[in-house]
Amino acid sequence: MNFVFISPNFPRTYWNFCDRLHKNGVNVLGVGDCPYDGLDPELKNALTEYYKVDSLENYDQVFRAVAYFSYRYGKIDWLESNNEYWLEQDARLRTDFHITTGVDAAGVAAFKSKSGMKRFYAAAKVPTARCHNVTTRAAAKRFIARVGWPVIVKPDVGVGASHTWKLENDEDLDRFFADKPDEPYVMEEFIFGNIRSYDAIMDSHCEPLVESSALFPPSIADIVNDQGDLAYYVADKVPEALAAMGRRTAKAFGAASRFVHLEFFELTQAKPGLGDVGDFVGLEVNMRPAGGYTPDMINFAHCIDVYQTWADMVAFDERRQQPGGEDHFCVYASRRDSARYVHTHEQVLERYGERMAMCERMPDALADAMGNQMYTAHMPSEEDAREFIRFVLERA
Repeated sequence: MNFVFISPNFPRTYWNFCDRLHKNGVNVLGVGDCPYDGLDPELKNALTEYYKVDSLENYDQVFRAVAYFSYRYGKIDWLESNNEYWLEQDARLRTDFHITTGVDAAGVAAFKSKSGMKRFYAAAKVPTARCHNVTTRAAAKRFIARVGWPVIVKPDVGVGASHTWKLENDEDLDRFFADKPDEPYVMEEFIFGNIRSYDAIMDSHCEPLVESSALFPPSIADIVNDQGDLAYYVADKVPEALAAMGRRTAKAFGAASRFVHLEFFELTQAKPGLGDVGDFVGLEVNMRPAGGYTPDMINFAHCIDVYQTWADMVAFDERRQQPGGEDHFCVYASRRDSARYVHTHEQVLERYGERMAMCERMPDALADAMGNQMYTAHMPSEEDAREFIRFVLERA
């Protein structure tokens, strides 16, 4: 089997995907813009060959790289980056090289467009916030008259929470239309709730091989826009209602043979037409692993290896590994270089060193959303996870 992995060096831990594929006997062919000598040794050992391009943004160069691999090794069976930024390019390459193991160029729009997602949620019988494709201020006002203030505006196609704002009054609306980037935007009614993810590796029949769930702060957009501190945790178990809704959503979107990260609101205030407190409402579908080091946090929380399970899905379409211990919580908290905190770095390590799973600097490309210095720790309970967050992030 020939597998082309796009940008295998970013995020840093993605070498694990390549390593597990290699161990399963897969021919792993990397395409990236990092010089070969700059790759981690673990990644080098997992790759059969690496093709450096000047820029992954240059489709012609990436196309030539895949064409070279096809000429040298034969038909390409899989092509994937597992990275939101490259999903459209991945799909275009699959179409151009007749690779049928992933979504093609025609189907990727459903995964990328926030407004386009709505009909799939409806097919899955999953409630979602009412949505308006932004055109004019007058049309926006008519939408707001139906749903009320506040509203959320965000790019119809976009990664993470960049260029997303909460509008609370006419002044905010005027400011948005004055400064709006020249790209399609959507406006949604505001939902009061926490963000719960459904993370899973789906087999070729859209059945989950691994399931997990993380609890995020209510607004990642506020963290990005206000340079706040990020903290979230992977829970020990997936709520049954969320698991059922996540499975239906994945099937409605046709998310076969993929690692998926589906986001839902867990309502903290009842919303007419959507649900009561504690109910789940569809937010966004991401046909790739959760961002940052969340795959590693899933491993820590459930004593598994999602990289291996994903590689087993690719090679064998089944799960071959079982958990190696008891489920617990895994919590992430990150600090900003620009802020001052009550407890020093040394004090954090002194108090939680035995429970620390990861402690490192975040790449600059992820720092806006995920902070500069991160701490990730094992915790036996949700209460302990929240105390860890309080201790790490208490500002001076």
